[in-house]
Amino acid sequence: MSTADAAAIRRRPGQPSDLLRVPRWCAPAMASLAVSAGWGASIWVALHLRADAALHTVALFVHLASLVIGFGAVLVIDYYGVLWLSGRKSLRDVVEYAAPLHLPVWAGLAGLIASGAFLHPDLSSPLTCVKLGLVLLLALNGVQAGVLHRRLAALDGRPATRALLMRGAATATVSQAAWWGAVAIGFLNSRR
Repeated sequence: MSTADAAAIRRRPGQPSDLLRVPRWCAPAMASLAVSAGWGASIWVALHLRADAALHTVALFVHLASLVIGFGAVLVIDYYGVLWLSGRKSLRDVVEYAAPLHLPVWAGLAGLIASGAFLHPDLSSPLTCVKLGLVLLLALNGVQAGVLHRRLAALDGRPATRALLMRGAATATVSQAAWWGAVAIGFLNSRR
């Protein structure tokens, strides 16, 4: 019996074959391509379609509601991180509490990107371009945060490595800076 035959016999039912396995980096890379394509499509729509007053009003409402949902969930996740840093929650608690909040974060971010295309962004403005860059940074950081969350959850209560903790700190810092930066630029643009 060959080594491959022996491995096939030992493989449990439902376990993927070696032909179906993909490298660990593949799913985050595909997710990063998908969010980048969605972001690019939103910019294309903003350049080629002009919303009438009624659609603009609906888009503005969706934009603000999406901000509340997405950024609100991010603030809750980061609040639990502060509770962990202060010793009031375990890292395991934080990971468990954060898990269901990923959906509202992504729903809010998707709503912001989709509705923003109908708000007549001034793409000739450097400030608006910075805001769009921050939104893309948020989305890509979100993909990376999902990978980080899975790695922290896999610890199952064991202490995190220094590298994982540093990555978590960097992820939270990028997230907060990009969210607050995009909000500030959106506010400044609305005053024009």
